[in-house]
Amino acid sequence: MAAWKLSDDEWDALDELRFSANDVDVFRNATVILMTGVGRSKFDIAEDLGCSPATVDNVRKRYRQRGLEGLQRRKSPGRPSRATPEYRVALREAVQTPANRLAKHLEKTTKISLSDDRVRKLLVEEKFSFQRPKHTMKGKRDEAAYDRARGELKALKKKRSARMRAKL
Repeated sequence: MAAWKLSDDEWDALDELRFSANDVDVFRNATVILMTGVGRSKFDIAEDLGCSPATVDNVRKRYRQRGLEGLQRRKSPGRPSRATPEYRVALREAVQTPANRLAKHLEKTTKISLSDDRVRKLLVEEKFSFQRPKHTMKGKRDEAAYDRARGELKALKKKRSARMRAKL
């Protein structure tokens, strides 16, 4: 491909975008166009920037079609999230309370049903660390029966231990 002729204004705008970018992809995209403007081949550009030649082609195409806006990261496609701001507030509050099943708890309180995966992603977005729950029977068992069974088990262990000592 022949070198693009970038005007001084285009060069300055690309350079400004490149150095004001907080996103590494935007920096790379602006650099691709600047390198194209000085006559570099797509293969050289791809090798220098650690991307594929197809990426260079895609960046060039988007720049030709939409200008500087084509170099910015686009919002991912898909339907909008059902996680409303109110749901996110309830999520932050619920995470700070001891709820066994967070997604179910939030569904009850907000009437919005989200998958466990989506709740995990929201937790990350809200700067929480998600870890799998440790499942116990505490709170679901009959504590009195549990204590009795524990005492019986201790007594059985003591009897067995005494028999073992007697055999020695």
